[in-house]
Amino acid sequence: MDIAKALNICGGAARRPSLARLGIDDAALRRAVRSGTVQQPCRGLYALPTAAPDYVALLQRRQLLTCVSAAPFYRLWALEQTGLRHVYHRRGDAVGAESGHGGLLFEPHPHRPVAALGDVLIHALRCVPFRESLVMVECAVGRGDMTLDFLRERLPGTRNGRAREILEWVDRGSESLLETLARTYFRQAGIRVEPQVHIDGVGSVDLLLEGKLIVELDGRHHGDWAQVRKDQRRNNRSVVQGYVVLRYYYADVVHDPAAMVAEVLTVLAGVKSPG
Repeated sequence: MDIAKALNICGGAARRPSLARLGIDDAALRRAVRSGTVQQPCRGLYALPTAAPDYVALLQRRQLLTCVSAAPFYRLWALEQTGLRHVYHRRGDAVGAESGHGGLLFEPHPHRPVAALGDVLIHALRCVPFRESLVMVECAVGRGDMTLDFLRERLPGTRNGRAREILEWVDRGSESLLETLARTYFRQAGIRVEPQVHIDGVGSVDLLLEGKLIVELDGRHHGDWAQVRKDQRRNNRSVVQGYVVLRYYYADVVHDPAAMVAEVLTVLAGVKSPG
């Protein structure tokens, strides 16, 4: 395999063992360094000139991305991250704006400095707030990449009690992190919630509360005008059949959930079930 292709597979930079697994030998690495097509930031580490400095530094420190910082790599749902970068190091080393994690149960990714999915989720369950870890786990479980039993078995004892409690709120059926969060907030308020319910003449609705209130959820960026008209027609058909419809957006669910729940409780107190 071409060295540039191998390094691209590894994200632009890699240590010698990772490149060896892709069939790159030491002689080829020496030639590439001499020619200037590949850089050698430190002993045993090779990088393309275009490699991101933060990525190279991660490899230099022999760290792995984990917890919420590994969510993008595994395409897991995650809220906007503006805080510390979460990393694993065998000695627990972390520098600057980093949060260190210790302990791995599984082999990390073979080509990238990223912890295995199981470790990423376990670290998140032990580390970040309820809603951040909930959406990550529910995304992985919903896709079939992880099971709740698998995680429970690896979170024994009282010190993992909080993590196991989070798993009790994981469900299937949601199609976005907004649905997961809204459904959970409503259930925590004692509201009966059914996700992704099919209603004749309307189609699939995001959430049906107490059999009478439809809650539709839109991402942070609303669609075009054609989508707005389509959504409004769905709302109208729902109302004609006797349902009440509320629509919430990213800011409502993520930044002001208490107001959303209070509004829903007020509406539920004043409406009857269809029919």
